[in-house]
Amino acid sequence: MAAGLIVLWLLYRFWQERQHRRRPYVAPAARSWAAQQPPASAPAHRLCLVGDLGAVATDGHDPVLNLLRRWLEDAGPTGTVVILGDNVYPTGIPPVGNPRRAAAEHRLNVQLDLLREFPSQVVFLSGNHDWNKGRADGYAYLLEQEKYVHEHLPAAHYLPPNGCPGPVALPLAEGLVLIVLNTQWWVQNGPRPLGKGQGCTASDAREPFVQLRELLEQYRNWRVVVAGHHPLYSNAMHGGKFTVKQHVFPLTAAHKKAYVPLPVVGSLFPAYRRMLGAAEDMAHPRYRRMRRRLLQVLRQYPGVVYVAGHDHNLQYFQRRGVHYLVSGSGSKTAYVEAGGKATFVHEHKGFFSLDFYADGQLWLDTWEPADAQGTPAPAVFRWAFATGFTQQRAAAPAPAGSAA
Repeated sequence: MAAGLIVLWLLYRFWQERQHRRRPYVAPAARSWAAQQPPASAPAHRLCLVGDLGAVATDGHDPVLNLLRRWLEDAGPTGTVVILGDNVYPTGIPPVGNPRRAAAEHRLNVQLDLLREFPSQVVFLSGNHDWNKGRADGYAYLLEQEKYVHEHLPAAHYLPPNGCPGPVALPLAEGLVLIVLNTQWWVQNGPRPLGKGQGCTASDAREPFVQLRELLEQYRNWRVVVAGHHPLYSNAMHGGKFTVKQHVFPLTAAHKKAYVPLPVVGSLFPAYRRMLGAAEDMAHPRYRRMRRRLLQVLRQYPGVVYVAGHDHNLQYFQRRGVHYLVSGSGSKTAYVEAGGKATFVHEHKGFFSLDFYADGQLWLDTWEPADAQGTPAPAVFRWAFATGFTQQRAAAPAPAGSAA
């Protein structure tokens, strides 16, 4: 009886998936988005938010890299590119002498070669794959990548530096600031830097949230974008959402061709990921604790935008006046569930951009490639964020945690 009910549930879920798989979903309250038009004037500053580029094609025909090239040309000196982590799959930059080192460097070089042409700021974050997938020796891998980026693209910021948890503030324009957190720090196994002796501003795991609140208070009248690798809301795998395929063929999680049917038994794997979680899942105790503390801070500052990668899709949520983005489809795509708390989701390669205007308006836009040459596809969503910005603002001095 129980097995029959599970089969019926799987069939129903499969039918649901087929209705929206790889199609953009927009919540009913936002379906007038196409009628909204941004100001005719040029933005004062533009941000490109692209995550999980670590599996890009290296033959010059990668659709997202070619699309990114078009964005860079459009934005010019008034732009900032934020690379949201998982920059090199599968395990970041191994130490010198490791047999995987050459392939990893090549994967990162195609990104650095493109970004070298950009006349404005580039900001790198790290993700779980950059820390050797969270393994105990991951800190050494992270330091190798940070060193490599600084050697081959000296003008780039790698934030927070030295693998510290942060936060670090980087003012981008008058009235606009980027604050970066190293969210992997809270879920990482093995050594992690902490304290002034290792170049970090925090001396324990709670202090970064106190410092984040201080920065948000300091920049209260500015537009604030907070960036980390891990999402705080997600309708995809790391948020506990799985496909029927993952229930019936759970071994495909380890090898994409392992189509061994394990119905009913196979549902134990998604149930585990949803309730207890691997270290990279929201359900995992360390991730859950980090997420709870971060949400407690952000909810006190309506209008803040939190951006992340990690899940391989595009997602937008608005909760309690705070905006949450997932822009993790730089080189891979994965299932994302429609509906729920999401305003917009799409299982498609691409990235989000944010355009900041002198009057305080902040516009979200989707950039998706139509072909391998990076021709922009027609926009599937854009949105104007309610402003928390005031024209009469005091100039915020660069705090101690700021990036020069």
